[in-house]
Amino acid sequence: MYILVLYLIIVNLISFGIMGFDKAQARKGKRRTPERTIWLWVWIGGSLGGFIGMELFRHKTKHNSFKLGLPALVILHALVLYWLGTR
Repeated sequence: MYILVLYLIIVNLISFGIMGFDKAQARKGKRRTPERTIWLWVWIGGSLGGFIGMELFRHKTKHNSFKLGLPALVILHALVLYWLGTR
């Protein structure tokens, strides 16, 4: 269980960082992080970090796929963690 918690902390920090970095790049008009990369990190467990980054940096909030999909993914991940914890 310790390894899973450590994994989730790292993946969520990376997802959060990607959102902040991509927002900074957008403001500067520089090369951006592909949405595919962002989705990869949030799908592999970084949904909460991605969601917090989206809200904090106000990034990707006009994209329905992020505005609706990311909170849904946070809920899905929470349900999976709950299920794993009750086994």
